[in-house]
This record gives sequence, C-alpha cells and structure tokens, in this order.
Amino acid sequence: MGEVLVQNIGFIGAGRVGSTLALGLSQRGYLISGIASRTPGPAEKLCKKLCAAKFCLQSQEVADTTDIVFITTPDDAIAEVCRSTGWHPGQYVIHCSGAYSADLLQSAKDFGAHTGVLHPLQSFNLQADPVKNLEGITYALEGDDQSLFVLKDMVKALGGKWIVLKPADKPSYHLAAVMASNYLVTLMKMAAQLWQTFGVPEDRAIKALMPLVRGTLSNIEKAGVTDALFGPIDRGDYGTVLKHMANLANTAPELLPVYKELGRQTVKIALDKENPNIIGIEKVSEILAN
Repeated sequence: MGEVLVQNIGFIGAGRVGSTLALGLSQRGYLISGIASRTPGPAEKLCKKLCAAKFCLQSQEVADTTDIVFITTPDDAIAEVCRSTGWHPGQYVIHCSGAYSADLLQSAKDFGAHTGVLHPLQSFNLQADPVKNLEGITYALEGDDQSLFVLKDMVKALGGKWIVLKPADKPSYHLAAVMASNYLVTLMKMAAQLWQTFGVPEDRAIKALMPLVRGTLSNIEKAGVTDALFGPIDRGDYGTVLKHMANLANTAPELLPVYKELGRQTVKIALDKENPNIIGIEKVSEILAN
C-alpha cells in the first residue's frame, strides 16, 4: 500500500462519486477536512461520517483550507466551479470526469496549481461499503508528473489499479464505460419489457434474468469475450433468429432495429470462434441485413 503523501483533502460536490471517494480515502488514512456542495443536505450528511470534515458554504472555503481539492460536481459544472474559485501555487486540483480532460481546470493551472483527473471505473451505490466499492477497480488518471505521483499514491492506498490517459483518449474511454455499464441497464430494461408480454412484471423478470447475466459476466471474465458467446448466432441457428424477428415485429417493433444491429455485431464475434458454423452464421448475417 502506498505512502500517504498529502492528507489534507477537500471536496467540492457531495454526490455519489465525491462521497464514496471521501469515505474511502478517509478510511485509508487521508484527512478529509472540507466539503462544499450546492445542496447542503448531502454534504452535511457526509461530514457527519467524516470526523474531521467541515461543511463549507462556499467552494472558496474548501480551496483556501486544503492541499488537494477534488471537484466532484456534474461534468457540466466543473469548468465554471474552477473558474469561479481562487487557487494557490502548489495546490492540487483534480476532477473526476471520465469524459473530459484536465483542460477543464486550466484556470487553476494559471494560478500555479497542479491539475489532474482521477476517474474511478465503477458504478457507485452509496449503500455499499466505500472501501470495497473502490478496491480492485481501475482508475483512469491524467495530469502533470507531480499530480500523477500523488494520484497513483492514492490509487495504491485504495487498493486499485491505474491507467494513464492522454486527453485524446478520453472520449473512447468514456464511451466504452457507457456501453459496458449504462447500456447494460438499457438491455436489461428491454429484456424485462419482453417478459411483460407474457404477463411477468419487470421486477420479477429482472430477478429471473440476473443469474443468467451473472453467469455471462463470469464467463467473460474467465474465458474472454469470444469464448463466452453462446446462443443462436454462435450456432448459426438462422431459424431461431427469424423467429425472434417475427416475434419482435408483433410484440415490440421498436426493439427490432436494436436486435438486428446487436446481432450483426455478434456475428463478428461468432466468426472469430474456433471452428465456427460458417454457413449458418453467414445465413444469419444475411437475415439480419434485410
């Protein structure tokens, strides 16, 4: 575990990411001394869990009293928060957006502060143990050499791994996270919608489907994406694919374009498998193209 180099940390923003990081870092020996938020409720609640943290009415109060400041507001507010705050040379100003680079913090850099990004690649739930939620995950880092040194030390303390990104890498990185996390939620919603066509409500459908999802995720982790693929496209079972499409046309036509595009992408994976049923898979591809 890394040595804690600077312990005096403040947060501007007390949402899920900021609260989880504050609690996790606190439990790993960092001193969280100030929390500011536009809405007092979450910030005051967080301060009660952090024995040394003070609720600050203004962002400037956090900036004036801490060595490292995390701006954990919504992405669209980061640059404005940074511009409207005075910083001092040698201070660390960090945001936690996965989509944007440290360029949002240019005004802090102009004051002589070190700037950087720490994005935890995780879906947060405030009911979960923050240390367990942060442990073993990957953090995307960006910044100057001094910022990266401090951020890597934090990641070590949290028991995580890191990758260092360039600003040009951020859009693809964040898009991958959205597809793996947000769109999984969307797929589950679509699957549950189909169960409602035969009278099963969404909550029961989700509970029934979750073991299948967990098993698939386990297979991906253990065997890799290609070898985790099973089902009608993998088998080249074009009759089943035709049946699916006919069913969607009658029950949920708005899902048919999504099914076809996902199917076309799945064909590529199926063809990469060892000894694929090329004739059957190519027939599936033709059906999905029409």
